[in-house]
Amino acid sequence: MMSRERYVSDVTKNKDVEVNFPVLGETLNSKVRQTGNFINPANRTFNIEIAVPNKKGTIKPNLTAKLKINDYTNEKALLVPQNIISENAEGEQYIYVLKQKEGDTAIAEKVIIETGKTQGDVIEVLKGIEDNAEIIKEGARSVKDGQKVQIINQNTEA
Repeated sequence: MMSRERYVSDVTKNKDVEVNFPVLGETLNSKVRQTGNFINPANRTFNIEIAVPNKKGTIKPNLTAKLKINDYTNEKALLVPQNIISENAEGEQYIYVLKQKEGDTAIAEKVIIETGKTQGDVIEVLKGIEDNAEIIKEGARSVKDGQKVQIINQNTEA
C-alpha cells in the first residue's frame, strides 16, 4: 500500500480540486482551503479542507465524494504515450525519432530519455528529446535504430 504522506508537500492551500458526487451525478471545481498539520500514524494520511458550494442544497453531510487534486503542474511538459517507450538491458528508457527526412521517408534514431510523472496513458519526458523532434508512434515497438521508415502521418502531437 502506498503512503499518502508523500503528497504532503504537493497538496497545499489553493491547489485545484475536482469534487465528484457519484450519487448526485454532480461534479464541481474548487480549491484546497486548508491542509492539516498532523499525519495520522495509523494510516499515514493527513486531512485537507475543501470549500464545497451547495447552491442547489443537494449536498448533505457525510455524502461520499471523489476528489481529483492537482498535485503537479508543468505547463512546458512534453507528454508521450507510455506504450511507445522501450527499455534496454541497462534499464534506460528510449524512444525513436525521425532523422534525415526526405519526402515521406526518414531514418529511425534511438534516443535515450529520462521520464517524469505519468497521467493516464501518457508520461512526461524530462530529458532526451530535442525541440521539434518528430517521434515515431505507429510501429514504435518494431522499429530498429538506423532503419529506413515510411512516414504515414506527419502529425507532431503525441
